[in-house]
Amino acid sequence: MKLILQGPGAISHTIERIAALAHATHITAIADSAFRCDGVIDTPSIREAVENSCIEEHIDHSFISKDYRLDDFRVLVMDMDSTLITIECIDEIADLHGLKSEVAEITESAMRGELDFRSSLTRRVALLKGLDASALHQVFDQRLRLSPGARELLKGVKAAGIRTVLVSGGFTYFTERLKHELAIDYTRANVLEIVDGKLTGNVIGDIIDAAIKRHTVENECAALHVPTSAAMVIGDGANDLEMMSVAGLSVAYRAKPVVQQHADVTLNFSGLDGVLNLFS
Repeated sequence: MKLILQGPGAISHTIERIAALAHATHITAIADSAFRCDGVIDTPSIREAVENSCIEEHIDHSFISKDYRLDDFRVLVMDMDSTLITIECIDEIADLHGLKSEVAEITESAMRGELDFRSSLTRRVALLKGLDASALHQVFDQRLRLSPGARELLKGVKAAGIRTVLVSGGFTYFTERLKHELAIDYTRANVLEIVDGKLTGNVIGDIIDAAIKRHTVENECAALHVPTSAAMVIGDGANDLEMMSVAGLSVAYRAKPVVQQHADVTLNFSGLDGVLNLFS
């Protein structure tokens, strides 16, 4: 059993104190603000003590029982909004329509698993009816930012020959541009209907919900002739739970509580490149 400790609060004396709570036999620095603690003991009381200390110090902790290697994985499947990027695109589009608070409230409830994703998306998109399509460009150009460590994560997995997939309940306008910018292998998202340069308030075709996200993981693995245990999945919302459930490694990134409860690993303070430290 090993314990990975990482994040902005991961400094030597703090790491030594937390590692001692888990009775670690050895501590190794594996990256800037990231440490591997070997020989740890894993009990519910120890986990609780480590978790409480880590939250206080803004450190992510991951008890790793399997000896994961990066080359055990063949595909990385990521969510987009609030995962690969820092924003919820639909909320920012709505902001340009003067409806951010109303739309964001629905988004938040859906991500917590309180609302059906399909119906919540239909409601939110309907509120955008009549908005000039140039708002999409404005959001991408002025508001969209990659999450910390995103480029480093993608560089690391690509170097390992891992296929990269972005599957989103958001919109193709953004996933296609990110695919080009980041050289992502495959993307899938919802298509906003645009007529005469205006959003109609409708989505064309299937809505990308939890089931389709899971099917995307399964289909990608099938195409590579590997089991879904060869997939890593990263997400933050309730609609990511199904695809996370079939993965060999699931990572909750800045995620809602319901997602953190079910994920193998939670990153609340580290960047996305913290995923790579799990294999050290």
